[in-house]
Amino acid sequence: MSDPIRFTLDGAEVEAAPGQTIWQVADRQSVEIPHLCWLPKPGYRADGNCRTCMVEIEGERVLAASCVRKPTPGMKVQSASERAKFSRKLVFELLIGDQPDRAVAHDPNSRLWQWADRLEVSDSRFPRHVPPAPDRSHPAMAVQLDACIQCNLCVRACREVQVNDVIGMAARGYHEKIVFDFDDPMGNSTCVACGECVQACPTGALMPATMVDANGVYTNAPEREVDSVCPYCGVGCQLTYKIRDDRIVAVDGKDGPANHNRLCVKGRFGFDYAHHPDRLTEPLIRKDGVSKHDTDIDPANPYTHFCKATWDEALDLAAAGLARIRDRDGRRALAGFGSAKGSNEEAYIFQKLVRTGFGSNNVDHCTRLCHASSVAALMEGIGSGAVTAPFTAAEDADVIIVIGARPTENHPVAATFFKQAAKRGAKIFVIDPRGHTLVRHATATLRFNPGRDVAVLNALLHTIIEEGLYDRQYVQAHTEDFEKLREHIRDYSPEKMAPICGVDGATLRYVARTYARAEAAIIFWGMGISQHVHGTDNARCLIALSLITGQVGRPGTGLHPLRGQNNVQGASDAGLIPMFYPDYQSVEGAEVRAKFEALWQTPLDNKRGLTVVEIMDAVHRDEIKGMYIMGENPAMSDPDVEHAREALAKLEHLVVQDIFLTETAKYADVVLPASAWPEKDGTVSNTNRQVQMGRAALPLPGNARLDWWIIQEIARRIGLDWSYTHPRDVFAEMKLAMPSLDNITWERLEREDSVTYPCDAADQPGNEIVFGDGFPTASGRGRLVPAAIIPPAEEPDAEYPMVLTTGRQLEHWHTGAMTRRASVLDEIEPEAVASLAPAELRRLGVAAGEQIRVTTRRGTIELKARSDSAVAPGQVFIPFCYAEAAANVLTNPQLDPFGKIPEYKFCAAKVEPVLMPAAAE
Repeated sequence: MSDPIRFTLDGAEVEAAPGQTIWQVADRQSVEIPHLCWLPKPGYRADGNCRTCMVEIEGERVLAASCVRKPTPGMKVQSASERAKFSRKLVFELLIGDQPDRAVAHDPNSRLWQWADRLEVSDSRFPRHVPPAPDRSHPAMAVQLDACIQCNLCVRACREVQVNDVIGMAARGYHEKIVFDFDDPMGNSTCVACGECVQACPTGALMPATMVDANGVYTNAPEREVDSVCPYCGVGCQLTYKIRDDRIVAVDGKDGPANHNRLCVKGRFGFDYAHHPDRLTEPLIRKDGVSKHDTDIDPANPYTHFCKATWDEALDLAAAGLARIRDRDGRRALAGFGSAKGSNEEAYIFQKLVRTGFGSNNVDHCTRLCHASSVAALMEGIGSGAVTAPFTAAEDADVIIVIGARPTENHPVAATFFKQAAKRGAKIFVIDPRGHTLVRHATATLRFNPGRDVAVLNALLHTIIEEGLYDRQYVQAHTEDFEKLREHIRDYSPEKMAPICGVDGATLRYVARTYARAEAAIIFWGMGISQHVHGTDNARCLIALSLITGQVGRPGTGLHPLRGQNNVQGASDAGLIPMFYPDYQSVEGAEVRAKFEALWQTPLDNKRGLTVVEIMDAVHRDEIKGMYIMGENPAMSDPDVEHAREALAKLEHLVVQDIFLTETAKYADVVLPASAWPEKDGTVSNTNRQVQMGRAALPLPGNARLDWWIIQEIARRIGLDWSYTHPRDVFAEMKLAMPSLDNITWERLEREDSVTYPCDAADQPGNEIVFGDGFPTASGRGRLVPAAIIPPAEEPDAEYPMVLTTGRQLEHWHTGAMTRRASVLDEIEPEAVASLAPAELRRLGVAAGEQIRVTTRRGTIELKARSDSAVAPGQVFIPFCYAEAAANVLTNPQLDPFGKIPEYKFCAAKVEPVLMPAAAE
């Protein structure tokens, strides 16, 4: 490292590290220098164009911008000389001369006005130019360029931090201005509404639409702020709620380890669902004689089918029905679905309730529907179901493989790290049957034939092994069964696989060689890998790629299945799965079971329980007769949902705990109104293994209650002696059950907000990169498991000639229960669509926006067609968040034999135009 640079600041000798600016040193010394175009936040560089941070340097004729000027040895700097102060005041007077009057300012508390107050600049001698017209075309953001000072922060926010390249500068001189794309209205541009520009803007030129009235005047000034964590995807962005009158009026990103202040459209603008009039606020009991098959219920008025009840009435009835079935039909006649959208503490006590109160291991949650096959392969191969490195490790990678994932839509903040890596020169390989935005940043894109993942991956393995590109020392020291893999892979040359997977052999060899030869390479995958009948085999191949090349356990390397929901990692860690106790300890292991029997003071079932789809099948077989569902929506999320809905209707007793009358809650006997994420305290664990603290920011609406309290009241009523008083009590018990939480305490999380597991000591940060010296397997080695090509469970044919795949949209989340009640998100994407290639629409004779009918062997839905060149001809993509056109009516419930995950990503379908009746003359 270079020696520090010594110079004089305001008469005192100070030191600057190499690369530091005068402003940064002054800030460290608590010397205040104004700044507007410099945002001292992660990802931002100084630009030096606003000229508010000028300082005087001895011997120099002109003042220097301290945010970009770097000190030299012996330099003498005056931060507040008379020349510097005069210059700053003049600059602020010029800037304020072009601002709206403060009384009608878009943000009278902006950084511009705060600095003006400190410099005692309140008005200007200079005439104001004609202000540009406001742009209110975007539902989330107000564009008011009459307050713009052209500091370029929004340009850097968009181009360099989020890497979306929507905002730029146009024209010159007096006519220079900020533009979106080709000077389009913001609402008509390619803006993805991440809101980074809004958070960066120092003047109020860009504002959340909720913070200004129709005339652009500041309103809804926050009264208080609360730090928490985003409740949507597995990225785990930290954020700050801005609250007025007990309503969230805006959200800012916080500098958490996963997001560094960044958010996406959901995390920034998707929170008014908590205030939606559909919120459940009173316990409900199904009216006598109302059939469960009658689900035509308005969620805003459930009283056509349910009646209000007191909490005692609802809890007594809910618990009595569950206890009756348990005592009459046996412990395996009940099942529970917990939630990946709640806290770790809720997940832990829910699975404990099922195991100790119901008496079986019939407990599961949505991990079964997203990454169960990934976890199965990881447990088998490396002895751990979590990621080996965070997605921020992309910063240190030379090569990044993204396969079966659309991070720009499903994990947008994680995607910023991938895009930034590409800008600095890392090679990105996107491997997916469907194109997406990340392709613009990719070195190569492998658009393979759907369902042929193993053919692609085995071709890569073949190249690496047959060409001797594998890491011999690493393979010898840290893996087992390499010779079995070598023998198996001989038949899978790229040239032989090319006709099967649709990618030419030369491209396959190029990707394999580049990955194997990289100094540091990392693999990210999503549900395009896991949601297949061969999902476990797909993940086995990815694990083998990483292990044979030694691309694991070092900075910039690793295996990372991008987790879907905000706490799917934590809920799995906490034991909300049928074959494992907390921390993935097998329910079939006698010693493990004895440990939990001692901790929970009750005998436990020695057989693994049923998974999500298996539970629905067991209902149809009259084996499961009662269920308790907390925060899950299987009537929308299960494959072949008509089958699932019939099962829910068939149940003798169904208790549903949720914040809305979801499609599942419509089948309930008892509905318990629960807490939304901003209303509760609790921890969550993101895809990076970061355990993070969520904090209550809002009061509960009406007579709703906290989820942990509801679970405990049910537990007490079925015979369990529980006495938790706060989620911290549950966390303390979790630490007794989960070695992964060693050195992580509730108090530490309150203080630090986030700690990564595993953590070696109470005063040490957690380990982001793991398995540098072996794996937590019986042998200490990673296991290489060969995978053969297994076709999808259902192939296209003459009757169903197309391939249907399903997934998420950027603006909507999971089954849409929250996001479709978030006004901005639903305005951006208000209706169900099916995406097809333009050529496919022409073949069908359908124009974009017209109705089409999509049919599989399980059902039919109708929705609007969308033209999308990212979808290949012969394919159709449908988001699964629209209840009016539920994609899972169509999907195939066939399971991967290892992970027991359904094949959401592939089934045979046919698409037809819907002929609208001719208008009456």
